[in-house]
Amino acid sequence: MTVDTHSDEYFEARRAELAERVGPRRFSHSLGVSQTAEQLAEVYGADAGEARIAGLLHDWDKGYDDPGILQRVEELGVEVDPELLGMPRVLHGMTAAVALGRQFPELSLAVLQAIDRHTVGAPGMTDLDMIVYVADALEPGRKGKVVEKLRAKVGEVSLRELFLDTYAYWVQLIMERRHPMYSKTVAIWNSYMPAQEVYHSADNPDPLPYGRP
Repeated sequence: MTVDTHSDEYFEARRAELAERVGPRRFSHSLGVSQTAEQLAEVYGADAGEARIAGLLHDWDKGYDDPGILQRVEELGVEVDPELLGMPRVLHGMTAAVALGRQFPELSLAVLQAIDRHTVGAPGMTDLDMIVYVADALEPGRKGKVVEKLRAKVGEVSLRELFLDTYAYWVQLIMERRHPMYSKTVAIWNSYMPAQEVYHSADNPDPLPYGRP
């Protein structure tokens, strides 16, 4: 029998299960991400049903503490970059994608991938990947001037541009909070940057950068 993962009945069943897995604040956050992801999908022409369920389930494994999530990685046999084992708080998306795929095989690979990628990102993010990533930052429970500026850009800039602005915001927060940064963050960022024009010197080129005296 085909399971309709877009139905309200399916959503409510997963919603009830999530409420038993995470604390009240995390549960409220997940509902906010789901709502925001659905809205973003409608704005940017993506599948709103997939965005809604991916947003709801993105923090499925967020209830684990650091030792617990490391054990979860081992138990599930999740293949992760060894560097990330030293940053266990980003692993919950990766374990959740594997666990959910096994428990609910009716979930699409697109939904599972968006859940997997919502912490550290990746080159070649799909629209759904970007939507869940952005929704995680812009759901109603998030506060701050930068968040408000990002919200104001919804529908005013492309989804790719909104994703990059959000990605830059998270990187800035990591540095401000003096947290370790994943070494592939720069490579992920650079994968979205256009090729730089080749510089050719003109006659009597300015020997100092930016025309400084």
